[in-house]
Amino acid sequence: MQQQTCGEALTRLLQAYGVDTIFGIPGVHTIELYRGLKGSPIKHVTPRHEQGAGFMADGYARVTDKPGVCFIITGPGMTNIVTAMGQALQDSIPMLVISSVNRTQQLAMGEGRLHELSNQLALTSGVSRYSHTLLSVDNLPKVLAQAFAVFSSQRPGPVHIEIPIDVLAQDASHLDMQPWPVPQAPAPQPDSIKQAVALLSQAKRPVMILGGGAKKVDFVAQELAEKLNMPVVNTCNGKGVMPPDHPLAIGSTPSHPAIREEIEKQADVVLAVGTELAETDYDFFFLGDLAIQGKLIRIDIDSAQLMRNHRPDLPILSDAQQALSAINSGLSAVKTQNIDIVHSRCDTLRKDTQDMKKTIYRDFFKTITDTLGDCVIVGDSTQPAYYAQAYYETNNTARYFHSTSGYGTLGYAFPAAIGAKIGAPKLPVIGLTGDGGGQFSLNEIISAVDANVPVIYIVWNNQGHGEIRRFMDDAKVEKNGVDIIPPDYVALAKAMGCNGAHAKSLTELSALLNQAEAYDAPFLIELDEAALECGYAF
Repeated sequence: MQQQTCGEALTRLLQAYGVDTIFGIPGVHTIELYRGLKGSPIKHVTPRHEQGAGFMADGYARVTDKPGVCFIITGPGMTNIVTAMGQALQDSIPMLVISSVNRTQQLAMGEGRLHELSNQLALTSGVSRYSHTLLSVDNLPKVLAQAFAVFSSQRPGPVHIEIPIDVLAQDASHLDMQPWPVPQAPAPQPDSIKQAVALLSQAKRPVMILGGGAKKVDFVAQELAEKLNMPVVNTCNGKGVMPPDHPLAIGSTPSHPAIREEIEKQADVVLAVGTELAETDYDFFFLGDLAIQGKLIRIDIDSAQLMRNHRPDLPILSDAQQALSAINSGLSAVKTQNIDIVHSRCDTLRKDTQDMKKTIYRDFFKTITDTLGDCVIVGDSTQPAYYAQAYYETNNTARYFHSTSGYGTLGYAFPAAIGAKIGAPKLPVIGLTGDGGGQFSLNEIISAVDANVPVIYIVWNNQGHGEIRRFMDDAKVEKNGVDIIPPDYVALAKAMGCNGAHAKSLTELSALLNQAEAYDAPFLIELDEAALECGYAF
């Protein structure tokens, strides 16, 4: 049998588990990770910073529902990627981070070795679902199996596996290279389904909330809503599960006072599916934690999450699809009474939330979708993204996501859009960032050029950190540190080999989007907010 190292065996096993792309920056401690890539069909993308690698893996995972995989060096590589792991953890995004670590006999010695950290696992344990040091090459298949078991059957998130340099180079020719079967997600207990059916059958004014944990649910959610004549609210990560034009769909506005009133005080039963009931979705305007007065049924794949943020009357530990299907099967009758009344109530709630829509943002997103059709928008922490969190809806899942909610990082869109485009090559992909947040990761523009990934970047230029300026004004705090000088993004993009242009109107934006889509290479559009606002009265 031809000899193979642990690093080569790792690549072969990853390929067997369906991995087709790896994001990473080679270093002297990860050479053996790259030995197995020669002749492999796995694509390697080199970002310009390890945080960019993590965000690329995040964007890739969101559009493919497969774990994004990263190869990261010891020490500074790990400290750089931790922020991206934190974002993925908060949003339950599957990510596999494989790193090197110092030689086995050097671990925890504190001898000042290159890239040495006294305890890498201590660093990553707070931003991962599972973290492990591979001390024996014999354990490689079972450790990878544990990682992919997290992705297939538990609440997903980052998994970190570190491998000492000496173990990476060890002979692994004797290993069984067949991937282990991975478990399926848990199904609900029959008694829990019976209780849910009873509560929902008796409900006079039920409401369903769909979170990111429901994004893989098919038409069963819509079927259940129609069967019970039940309004549906979705969070940002639940966009697209329910068709936005459905008469029972209210949208991703659970923080809006009118929707909170419906959830907290009007609904006699709230069915919350795959949602944390957490601040960034339900208290975006800082009105206080939810205080649901009706019965609360929670469905979640994470038993600990079922007990967080709000006490459930009925917690159901289950995969969302299986639980909703079981509830549907248990409901014998279809509630047809008061359909017009409920539809009218949903219309009123949609109109109440529309009062807060800022026309400039609505028209901005409408310009994108009217021009490009079905597309993916990857948002950074920028003012249009705050609007989109509540008011922009999609017809399919994984068509809009951002870093604004959850961990709330900056510098997400430039790299995450690259991963999204690699994962969804047939769809136009927009990376939407502000001129402030874009400065965190503008170096990744050249990564898109280098990898020939035709992502379209839009920089919303409001001359600094506009959202924080607004908060300072509201708090009557003298503005400091927010009026930062933005670079000329178009000039910088061109210096990195990325074509680009300035837009001062939505008409110009539409024309440039058409040009960018036909260009079939990275393209950057810098949109001047001040010029754009000239056509709007506030």
